[in-house]
Amino acid sequence: MATSTTTDLAAGGTLRQPLRRDPSPFNIPNQLTALRFVLAIVLYVLISYHEWIACGLVFAAAAVTDFLDGYIARLQGIVSTLGRNLDPLVDKVLICGAYICLVPFDVQFTGLAVWMVVIVVSRELLVTSLRSYMEQHHAAFGADWMGKIKMALQCGVLLIVFWILHLQQTRPADLTPGWFTLRDVLVYGMVISTVASGVTYLWQAFQVYRREQAERV
Repeated sequence: MATSTTTDLAAGGTLRQPLRRDPSPFNIPNQLTALRFVLAIVLYVLISYHEWIACGLVFAAAAVTDFLDGYIARLQGIVSTLGRNLDPLVDKVLICGAYICLVPFDVQFTGLAVWMVVIVVSRELLVTSLRSYMEQHHAAFGADWMGKIKMALQCGVLLIVFWILHLQQTRPADLTPGWFTLRDVLVYGMVISTVASGVTYLWQAFQVYRREQAERV
């Protein structure tokens, strides 16, 4: 008896490759992404109750799930349409939501002016739109080094702000100028990298648009 193979003979005797199917939507990377979304909601609630240490711990846990889902997906070779779209969306929900929740608090302690938060949110909305455009044209749209720096600084800003708000609430005498200097360096570095990252993605999209127009000529 002939053994079964993973390919079939098509008309004319040529080998026909089987259709690729997306992995189960309940794979581990997607479950970690879903967990990050839940942690984002928990974070917003904790911010509203001024539980700053808990905010830092929950946000750190969410950041770990962001690292793990990508690592496991690469390790297991998992590539799914759902994961490719859900992962960056949840990242934006986590980051943008946290910054928006901090707007009502005294800028003297957060260091986050409203215009800075607007830049953060606008950049994420812009990149989401550009991602859709780039994928329609089958162009690569992965995170570049500037985007990774931006993400690291955005996370660093949130952690230092949570710590400063905790000190202001519990031990105001420990709020030395050094904490505010560190915060300001991170905040302005975050704003600059956010703008630079957005411009980088805009330039990539513009190059795709130029190629598309050239092909039509």
